Amino acid sequence: MATVTDRLIVFPAIDLKGGQVVRLAEGDMDRATVYGDDPAAQARAFAEAGADHLHVVDLDGAFAGDSVNGDAVASVVRAFPGRVQLGGGIRTRASIDRWLELGVARVVIGTAALEDPDLVRDAARALPGCIVVAVDARDGLVATRGWADVSTVTVADLARRFEDAGVAALLFTDVGRDGLLKGCNVAATAALAAEAGIPVIASGGVAGIDDIHALRGKPGIEGVITGRALYDGRLDLAEALRVAA
Repeated sequence: MATVTDRLIVFPAIDLKGGQVVRLAEGDMDRATVYGDDPAAQARAFAEAGADHLHVVDLDGAFAGDSVNGDAVASVVRAFPGRVQLGGGIRTRASIDRWLELGVARVVIGTAALEDPDLVRDAARALPGCIVVAVDARDGLVATRGWADVSTVTVADLARRFEDAGVAALLFTDVGRDGLLKGCNVAATAALAAEAGIPVIASGGVAGIDDIHALRGKPGIEGVITGRALYDGRLDLAEALRVAA
C-alpha cells in the first residue's frame, strides 16, 4: 500500500546537451532551449536557493547509450553539496558503479530496465537505495532510448516487474507534457504509486506552484522534478521547497 510521506522532495533539473544546460520539448533533441553553459554554476545556484536534491540528465548519453557529458556531470557533483540523482545512458553495471564512486547518490535506469531487467534487480540488491527505474510514458506505453522509441509495454506492467526488486523509486515522466508547462499529470503519477507499491517521483509538465500543492501529500509520491518552470521564472524554487516541506 502506498504511504503518505512527510515531505515532497523537489528535484531541480539540469539537463545536459553538448555540455550546456538545456530543456527539451517532449524529449525532442531538435527542440532544445539553452539556459546556460556552466552546469556547475547552475548547481550552486540551486543549492543557494535551498535545494538539497538535484536531478541531472545526460541527454546525449541517453541517445548514445553511454556517458557523453561526463565532465559536466562530474563538475555538477563537485559543486552541489546535496544528493545528485543522475540518468541518461546508464546501461551497464560498470557505469552504475563508476557514477556512484564519483559521488552520485542515485542512478536512474530507463532503457536497460526494459531490455535488461536483471541488471536492475542485481544492482538494486547490491546497492540498496541507489537505483531508480525510469518509467517514461507516451500514451501509457514505455518510451526508451532517449524517448525516441516506444515499446509495447505499459507503464503499469514495467512497474510491476520491479515490485520486489528493492529499487529505491520509480521516476514517472509523461513525455507528452515534458518541457511544455502543461501541468504535471498528478492522476497518472498517483495511480502508478498505488499500482506499484514503490515510491514514485513525478516529472514532466510542472508549470508552477499549483503543481507542488497538488502533489504534496499524495500517497506514494516521493518527489517532483522541475526544470523549465524554474528556468523561465514561473516557479520560485525557495517557495516550492517551503510548500513541499
